[in-house]
Amino acid sequence: MSVYLLVLCLALLQQEGSARPEPPGCSSPEAVRVAEESLEQINQDRRDGYVLSLNRLYDLSHTPEQEKGGSLYKLTIDVMETKCHISSGKPWKQCEVRGIEDVPVYGECEVSAFFDSQVKLQSYSCALREVPATTVVDVCPDCPTADNLNEPIVKETANLSLQRFNKESRLANYFTLENITKASSQWVVGPSYFVEFTIVETVCSKKTEASEVSGCAPMDCPFAHRGFCSGSHMAHEEQFEVRLPAGKKGSSLKNQIPVEVKCEIYEPQAATVEEQAHAKAPEDHTELQPHNHTHLHPHEHTHSVSPSDSNVSKPRGFLGTVVEQPASPRLSPAAASCPGPRRHNLGIERLKL
Repeated sequence: MSVYLLVLCLALLQQEGSARPEPPGCSSPEAVRVAEESLEQINQDRRDGYVLSLNRLYDLSHTPEQEKGGSLYKLTIDVMETKCHISSGKPWKQCEVRGIEDVPVYGECEVSAFFDSQVKLQSYSCALREVPATTVVDVCPDCPTADNLNEPIVKETANLSLQRFNKESRLANYFTLENITKASSQWVVGPSYFVEFTIVETVCSKKTEASEVSGCAPMDCPFAHRGFCSGSHMAHEEQFEVRLPAGKKGSSLKNQIPVEVKCEIYEPQAATVEEQAHAKAPEDHTELQPHNHTHLHPHEHTHSVSPSDSNVSKPRGFLGTVVEQPASPRLSPAAASCPGPRRHNLGIERLKL
């Protein structure tokens, strides 16, 4: 009888063990969903920089929390920078990852997220870095390489680009430079300079005298429009003067080729919320304090409204941090079937993106 009971107990234990689900690995649909949606929430939480895209799920741990009816995930996500600025509010799946010719940036995010029927980001910490210029040149000798954002020529290129935008746009007010976010250069028939920068609407209308534009203050108002621009200019080699010794006056640039610029202007969150409020208001609703702000013409820019615009009360940047940090040695993944497959490698096999 005792032998029979022992055999029965062993059979039950074996059945229970086989019925217990395997913990999710880096390729499981649930883990991938948690990684993708966590990254979307990270981008929505950030206040500056560029939208990050998922490259692969490197490692994870999974802790069921039966009392809460869900699971706590700890993820290590490999990410890559896209061409979309955070201010665009675009989902990362709609943004193009920077190629080898676009000063690519890569890194990793340590993420904590709770999952039941939805993914709820708890916290994150991301470390990013540019692909080294030497690596870029090895793969693509003619590609642009990064420049210091504080170089005078970088600031000059941004200012020239903004001047052209202000001159050609049909918007009601002038815009001013907010931040230079990326800069690079390459040699074609002469040095070519490329900049990316953010701009903000000023209090000065287009009727303002050109001599007074430099003194236009940014509009300190929730209805101020902001934008993201990319600009460039190039000069031929024969258009350069020889650099003179220190102390002698000379110009490094002469007879510049016309500057190229492209900007996207975004509707402010306050305007979107106000429009939604008016749509829900009764027909006899009267606005007691009308706002003095202008809306932009559809043919002049791309409208972009963030998915999180309806949640304006939620402060940004309180769930985590994003820092620039050199790559450090990594431990091998602890979870089964990790890391997951890469989605991008930029053709740089020796650099573990």
